[in-house]
Amino acid sequence: MKWLKSILSKPEATDTGERDPKQSNAYDRIGGEKVIRAVARSFYQEMQSNPATQTLLAIHKAPIAESEQKLFEFLSGWLGGPQLYQQKYGHPALRARHMPFAIDESMRDQWLLCMKAAIEKEIKEAQHRQAIYQAISQLADHMRNQ
Repeated sequence: MKWLKSILSKPEATDTGERDPKQSNAYDRIGGEKVIRAVARSFYQEMQSNPATQTLLAIHKAPIAESEQKLFEFLSGWLGGPQLYQQKYGHPALRARHMPFAIDESMRDQWLLCMKAAIEKEIKEAQHRQAIYQAISQLADHMRNQ
């Protein structure tokens, strides 16, 4: 019954794009908007320049700038900052949004290769890089549908 109550309850601060104080403060600890935007930019730069990620790049039909912005917005909320993605598009429902794409281990690994490069480049502290990469790896594995 709790799930029903949560659906019917009043919108929380996260629906307005504000930071949810109950979430992780990784957003603040790694440098906030500036660093997260840099991670998203580096992620797509890696995808575009690395010969090993061209299959992944090929499924990104929208302009890369649009994909980069969506990744930034998602990461902002996922890391405990403003819920920018949710404010614009609703609940991320990542698995459902990725169902049209064949995501196997190879695609997951290509995505993680880009994310690891971006995290290594843009996040200063090793413990933060490690924690974020570990969590994002679990999320990426959950996206597999083949």
